[in-house]
Amino acid sequence: MTGKEVWTRARDRLRSFPRLVAACAEEASAYGRCVVANTQGSKDLRKDTCAKEFQALKSCFTLNAKKAR
Repeated sequence: MTGKEVWTRARDRLRSFPRLVAACAEEASAYGRCVVANTQGSKDLRKDTCAKEFQALKSCFTLNAKKAR
C-alpha cells in the first residue's frame, strides 16, 4: 500500500466521524456526562471510571461504521 493510499483511507475515516457522532448522539452524551461528573472540581478521571459508557459508544461507532461500508 502506498503512502497516498494510506492517507486517502485515513481521510475517509475522519470524514465519516461527524456522521458516526450524530448516529451515536445518545451514547456520546452519556459518556460525556460521565466524564464531566467524574472530573468536577479537582478530581482526576481514573481508568475505567466510565468504561461502561465508553464501551457503549465504541460499540455504536463500530456498528454504524460497518453499515456505511
